[in-house]
Amino acid sequence: MAARSPRPRADPVIAGHHAGIGLRAPHLAELAAGGAARGFVEIHAENHMIEGPDFALLQRVRRDLPVSVHGVGVSLGSAGGIDDAHLARFARLVARIEPDLVSEHLAWSVAGGHYWNDLLPLPRSFEALDIVAANIGRVQDRLKRPLLIENPSSYVAFAASDMGEGDFLSALVARTGCGLLLDLNNIFVSASNLGTDPLADLAAMPLRAVGEIHLAGHARVERPEGPVLIDDHGSPVCDDVLALLARVRPLCPDAPLLLEWDSRLPPLSGLLAEAARIDGFLAAQPMPEGERHAFG
Repeated sequence: MAARSPRPRADPVIAGHHAGIGLRAPHLAELAAGGAARGFVEIHAENHMIEGPDFALLQRVRRDLPVSVHGVGVSLGSAGGIDDAHLARFARLVARIEPDLVSEHLAWSVAGGHYWNDLLPLPRSFEALDIVAANIGRVQDRLKRPLLIENPSSYVAFAASDMGEGDFLSALVARTGCGLLLDLNNIFVSASNLGTDPLADLAAMPLRAVGEIHLAGHARVERPEGPVLIDDHGSPVCDDVLALLARVRPLCPDAPLLLEWDSRLPPLSGLLAEAARIDGFLAAQPMPEGERHAFG
């Protein structure tokens, strides 16, 4: 069994009332020069593992703003274990940046020595649970800090699964001490594609372990057999996803909010405007009294 680490809590420096933004290369210089960001910024680890001019700019940003590191290539679902060289680069970046939060996806991208540039799904089986728990334990031991694990977007369902997504993530939290990076757009996309109830899927998550919340836009692709939602991070957050945020926010009020935007990237001012819109939406919401009102 993987060694259990202390469960993460939202760092008081990074928690607050302003949504953070995903920091992408076209915005780095502007932000380093004093772009008026609020909240915090999140970087993709694999974009900053090689030091160069961009890394120097990132260090300037780090002096002004809290930073979260989000991995996209550790491949926690790989049966062959974690790649030693990649983990070493990941750990070195975390040591250099000293981020407030570190996260990775519940996915795999490496098998048999081959790397796929994608976040591939894994079956929610007991065997997969053992593999992922062992890999999380190894990463946490190397980093000497807990990870937040992100629920993925789903486009197909496996014929054989031993448990639901919420149960799988709850078991990972219990066995490893990791936390949950709750991606609400992924909840909505998966529910739409698989024909499930997004509120029921959300309620099944280990919400007390939430250390960060992701929001993003998605694309709708029309197909003869029916529409498919694609988690492309290329548009404003839709009303349905904001409605999920309103339901879950009272249960994890201190978890930092992060706006992801990766395709059809707007200027920094547009990204900050969307983050401010999210802040305004939350500020206008009445606060339910207790957990029973959130999903009852």
